Amino acid sequence: MRYAPAHVALARALSKLGLASRSRARRLIEEGRVRVDGSVVLEPLAPVVPERARIVIDGDERTAPALRCLMLNKPRGAVTTRRDPEGRPTVFGLLGPAAEGLSAVGRLDLASTGLLLLTNDTRLADWLTAPSSEVPRTYLVTVRGELTDATARSFEAGIATNGETLAARSVVVRKRSRRETHLVVTLTEGRNREIRRLCGAAGHEVTRLRRVAFGGLELGALPPGGWREVSPQELRTAFGPAAPIGRGPVRPRS
Repeated sequence: MRYAPAHVALARALSKLGLASRSRARRLIEEGRVRVDGSVVLEPLAPVVPERARIVIDGDERTAPALRCLMLNKPRGAVTTRRDPEGRPTVFGLLGPAAEGLSAVGRLDLASTGLLLLTNDTRLADWLTAPSSEVPRTYLVTVRGELTDATARSFEAGIATNGETLAARSVVVRKRSRRETHLVVTLTEGRNREIRRLCGAAGHEVTRLRRVAFGGLELGALPPGGWREVSPQELRTAFGPAAPIGRGPVRPRS
């Protein structure tokens, strides 16, 4: 089932809020023990916005937890999922208990490294990844071969590939030789494997890709596999007044 931005299934919302496991949440809902904004909801897949809904379980009102956001320096070889059927390490395994209740804000593929945000606020995650928000993401990229200035400009103008047009906000050539070229690439849309597809369309294989900034947040000296908490104030400074940060759950008027 597809949900509107910031909406998730009610059973998942209870799990995200730390109120029950997904299976127990389904039972609570189907037994009629959960009210959302004053009404009993019997459908575990009913859409809600966890940070805004007034949720009552067995007469006890539950509110959204305080905003949490982590910055992780994702190492190469880790996948951005909770579980991997192939048994590869995951970013949630790296974080351990610190990842409880958090979801990744977008993804970095298996071979990519660098700044990955995780948060418990679905509104914030949706805003950060929405193309309309135009939040810049900056990457250090190494490709095989000598990438020309003309090719870099074509990346900014947009390249059509497989039925869609991919474009970077900016591309700066830092260093190049006949063997390889080092780039600084900034995106605002973050489509699936966008940089690798852009470079591949121009005949250049990406050999290294590291995200070093997300909006005003910078990876800095955080070591691979290391992480730190990002405060609400730091998020406000990094993303500006348009970002839905620290507004808390919205309650209906009595």
